[in-house]
Amino acid sequence: MTLRLKVLVLLVAVVLLGGVATASLLHASDRAAEKDRPQAGGPAVTDGLISLSPGGGRRIVFRNMAWGPHRDELVSVPAAAPGGGRTASGVKCLRFHAAGGTGICLQARHGAVGDTYRAVVLDAGLKEGAHYPLPGIPSRARVSPSGRFAAWTVFVGGDSYAGTNFSTRTAVLDTRTGRLTSSLEEFEVVKDGRIHHAADTNFWGVTFSRDDRHFYATMATGGATYLVRGDLVARSVTTLHRNVECPSLSPDETRIVYKKRVAGAPADAPWRPYALDLRTLRETALAERRSVDDQAVWLDDRTVAYSLPGDFGADLYTLPADGTGAPRRLMTAGLAPVPLG
Repeated sequence: MTLRLKVLVLLVAVVLLGGVATASLLHASDRAAEKDRPQAGGPAVTDGLISLSPGGGRRIVFRNMAWGPHRDELVSVPAAAPGGGRTASGVKCLRFHAAGGTGICLQARHGAVGDTYRAVVLDAGLKEGAHYPLPGIPSRARVSPSGRFAAWTVFVGGDSYAGTNFSTRTAVLDTRTGRLTSSLEEFEVVKDGRIHHAADTNFWGVTFSRDDRHFYATMATGGATYLVRGDLVARSVTTLHRNVECPSLSPDETRIVYKKRVAGAPADAPWRPYALDLRTLRETALAERRSVDDQAVWLDDRTVAYSLPGDFGADLYTLPADGTGAPRRLMTAGLAPVPLG
């Protein structure tokens, strides 16, 4: 092959490789742009102002999951029209909860060497206050009815509740004094009437009572899960019932809705929603046959809301809390709903 021919072959190869690279970049750019555009059939989302104040009419604030420039932002819809247009706040959260004019937002911060996470206290106008580094991937968040206490759970080992190879850490913050309990594992544990010590003890899924002293949560130890009642003053927890995960206390504080592992279910989808009467400890299976891996939210004393996988990542459904009725879709592309007003 002559030198002239070799040069010609090299030039052709360079042109071809350049064309392939350009096509790849354009394809990647198109895919990125597609994520920034609202998905066809998705809800309309517009910029606006959102308040966490108790007044202002019945509404639901939640994490928007629809693709587009407002994905992961806190948005608001009227409670009477949950499928309608959404008002976006500009505040992004992976997990969120609010009550009493106070919010807790678990966020990801993207850096050159990887993601880090933090918990941010929000005021009624969604202005950031104190923030705290998180030791793992955000999982659950709750605020007490008065807004004084906030709790969050993160995965510090593993990333799913489905198996047994995971570790969590649950913190409780007094937003009034700034006192942070970095892990509920610091609390004394009373299990079956006796003081319990075990290195494998994990806690997650806090739900608060109105008295700003007591709470309920899940405790795992010895391969089993328990509903525990906690005391923030005594710094102790006491087991109440077995096979309870991610409890949610009803507004009248008479029942807990939770996810329960049921026999015969797939290993990666083992849960069904149940309600527990706190006076009698009688369980009632709710009318949802799909596996629910979520900490349900009470919309009122009769109805709970929870997420299931959907086309946008997650959709929200409602269900009567007494075992009757059937699941109903509340909205598409939503997560972590909070009823306000």
